[in-house]
Amino acid sequence: MSPASTGASTTVGAAASVPAVDSRMSPGGPGYRRMSLALFLAGVATFALLYSTQALLPLISGEFGVAASDASWTVAAATGGLALFVLPMSALSERFGRRTVMTASLAVAVTVGLLVPFAPSLGVLVVLRALQGAALAGLPASATAYLAEEVSPRALVTAIGLFVAGNSVGGMSGRVITGWVAQEWGWRVAVGVIGAIAVACAVAFRLLLPAPRNFKAGSLRPRVLARTVRDHLSNPLLCRLYAIGALFMTVFGGVYTVIGYRLTEAPFSLPQGIIGSIFLVYLVGTVSASTAGRLVGRLGRRGALYAAGGTTATGLLLSLAGSLPLVLLGLVLITGGFFAGHAVASSAVSKTATTGRAQASALYQSAYYIGSSAGSTVGAIAFHAGGWAGTVGVGLLAVLGVVTITVFGTRAARMRQRLATAA
Repeated sequence: MSPASTGASTTVGAAASVPAVDSRMSPGGPGYRRMSLALFLAGVATFALLYSTQALLPLISGEFGVAASDASWTVAAATGGLALFVLPMSALSERFGRRTVMTASLAVAVTVGLLVPFAPSLGVLVVLRALQGAALAGLPASATAYLAEEVSPRALVTAIGLFVAGNSVGGMSGRVITGWVAQEWGWRVAVGVIGAIAVACAVAFRLLLPAPRNFKAGSLRPRVLARTVRDHLSNPLLCRLYAIGALFMTVFGGVYTVIGYRLTEAPFSLPQGIIGSIFLVYLVGTVSASTAGRLVGRLGRRGALYAAGGTTATGLLLSLAGSLPLVLLGLVLITGGFFAGHAVASSAVSKTATTGRAQASALYQSAYYIGSSAGSTVGAIAFHAGGWAGTVGVGLLAVLGVVTITVFGTRAARMRQRLATAA
């Protein structure tokens, strides 16, 4: 009997014509809101813990009798620890799963955070902060890899933007809360309060985050990891994105490490609580990060990076003014430009890497936090040597680097287009 008479070919053809069901989440779909809130809270906890001492540096300097460049190590050690461990932690997430690694990382980080207030010396404080940063390394790369696997491509930039927005809220709330608490009860109580808030965020994150549906365990073999990293580092576009992330964060790390010292000095002479409230400008970062997808839709990726770089540079120049309103406007522009640029670059990494996404994101995060450590340290040194103008000079050089790299990428893309047309 022929296949036609049995109906076999019809059945096979019908089965073949049925498209595979896409299990990835999208706005309005099941699990998307829970996922968004969970990763938003993870972002809040990460940045609140990571930068918990930044607004308190003048008080830490006063208690331990050290200069700004020494106290800045409480920030640089945390971001440096994250930069060093983000790649190994991303490898663990490839093997054991994104949600597992993110949960473990938050658990360790909040535990260390509850020990930080009891540090008896600056040296111990720096060590604890380095351990905290190393623990937090499991969050950024794993989160972006989770989103790349579990969220539909059309919603990816928006979803990553929401995670970055959580970073901005965490950075803002941590600094505002520590500023006012420290004014009344000192910096130790202030970082303890941040630790307690992070515990609540960590518990909510674990309860809310949907189980992954599209994760496929990879290998922990060093040779496989090394090959994946080598492949990513041989990709010119990824390398440019890594450099852009590092340079943007150099600006941001330098500005926000030093701004507290500047505002405590004449002509501003602001109290600690008011200085902490200055970080409310992070709300601008929340908006700019969450709308980065629309910016890319209008201007393209490179156009969005030019806009972010120009906004950041304008803010740096305005911050040189001796007027507090102009300084605040400058901080608004710096913050908005930075978060937009970071959201665009980090989402482009996730889209560009088709394999080893956790490692690709980890390399970006490593470069990003190396930029933060460099900005915190070099920005403080520049402030000690040349005042606020020195810190601004470091920031402008970093923005120039972003623009130069983006121009190079634009020319390379045009050259490839011309060659493709000629062929």
